[in-house]
Amino acid sequence: MTPTDLQRIATEAMQARGLLEHFAPQALAEAESLRRSGPRPQPGELRDLCGLPWFSIDNDDTRDLDQLSWAEPLPDGGARLLVAVADVDAFVAPGEAIDNHAAANTTSVYTAAGVFPMLPLALSTDLSSLHEGQERLALVVDMSLAADGTVVGSTLYRATVLNRAKLTYDAVAAWLAEPASAPPALTDALQGVPELAAQLRLHDSIAQQLRQWRVRRGALSVRTSQARAVFDDDGRLVDLRPDEKNRAKDLIADLMIAANSATARFLAQQGFPSLRRMLSAPRRWDRIVALAASHGSTLPALPDALALDRFLAAQRAADPAGFADLSLAVVKLLGSGEYAAEQGNGATNGTTRGHFGLAVNDYAHSTAPNRRFPDLITQRLLKAALAGETPPYDAEQLALIARHCTLQEDNANRVERQVLKAAAALLLHERIGEVFDAIVTGAPSKGTFVRIARPMVEGRLVRGFEGLDVGDALRVRLVAVSAEQGHLDFERA
Repeated sequence: MTPTDLQRIATEAMQARGLLEHFAPQALAEAESLRRSGPRPQPGELRDLCGLPWFSIDNDDTRDLDQLSWAEPLPDGGARLLVAVADVDAFVAPGEAIDNHAAANTTSVYTAAGVFPMLPLALSTDLSSLHEGQERLALVVDMSLAADGTVVGSTLYRATVLNRAKLTYDAVAAWLAEPASAPPALTDALQGVPELAAQLRLHDSIAQQLRQWRVRRGALSVRTSQARAVFDDDGRLVDLRPDEKNRAKDLIADLMIAANSATARFLAQQGFPSLRRMLSAPRRWDRIVALAASHGSTLPALPDALALDRFLAAQRAADPAGFADLSLAVVKLLGSGEYAAEQGNGATNGTTRGHFGLAVNDYAHSTAPNRRFPDLITQRLLKAALAGETPPYDAEQLALIARHCTLQEDNANRVERQVLKAAAALLLHERIGEVFDAIVTGAPSKGTFVRIARPMVEGRLVRGFEGLDVGDALRVRLVAVSAEQGHLDFERA
């Protein structure tokens, strides 16, 4: 099978799951027209913040940059943190062909055969991307933090910003651990932007304060990894390697959680309805209790995030090598997040439930509008509130959007898994009969699923699954593969 075959499988998987694999000609024409016309006129004040030393941290190959940040220390030990989010709404008008495509898919789909972007590349990787050295429109979340990580105040406004340095996760993580280990590109950036070193240290400190605040409330300290396809210079798939978290990824995640929470609170304070991201208390808490018991720990009979995180922290210290597998099992048992509409009643926590894993009550996806439709919806709500206009969506419309976004997110995940398995079949078709270490990742009515580590991929356990449940470790033998169907079959060894 060639890379072209893998791309065909990905396209067919998109079609089978009701996702649009191509942009309509009108959408592409609209995107090209925006190259000439620029952004749509926007009401209200626009601040010029191009003089601040903004920077981004993302993956090495990322071209759709959604956010920048800048911070300053405060005399009381706290800090002021600004997160600038790309103003995608300035380019994507509701009801036009680009918006219709984004509303249909609701997310970019990242497969081992390539990316199916939510927006045309002329926007997401160019006009609305916060590229280094390019003045861009943004929506800024301006937060004041106490020394203990509490967000004591926040406001939002529109601004122009300028990315002074495009940094990568791996380079920043290495520099934070050992400044002398900075790769040449980061060294050049540090020399070109004199404030950058201090900014990175301050950001790292702020992120740790924000994280500790959430940990005290019960945020879960899990550490999982996703598989990343690795190709050689000729485009041949050579591996599926873990895309591990690191200190820089945690830093950005903590900042974005704070910004997303501030966004949700702002809309509630304005009496606006909103789209919230929520994760209910786990329905399979009994299995999490049993999993903890198998490690010699006791959890309460009812869901308790603080108790669960204490167990996770203890296991991370006692068995660092096995913590990733334990984290994976807990994440699978927690279940998937979903979107829900929040009534605009002025309350900070409203009527929806919060996010069990993050330990926050107010949470609205807002920091990735180039990649996620809910973030674009939230941006339109925010800009209407800032301009003193009526909400562009009511709660009933948002409820329909929330259900569709949740459905399409699940479909996108299924496509990504199917293509990943097809890619794994390419790598494993000559290894049938080999035995691998595995962990049970799913035990639904449709079958028991396991994940192996090298290459990192899931498959179905077709024999010997009796008595197994999520989190169990075992040895499995590969018995069959099908790249076309995205199937990997194992039996208990």
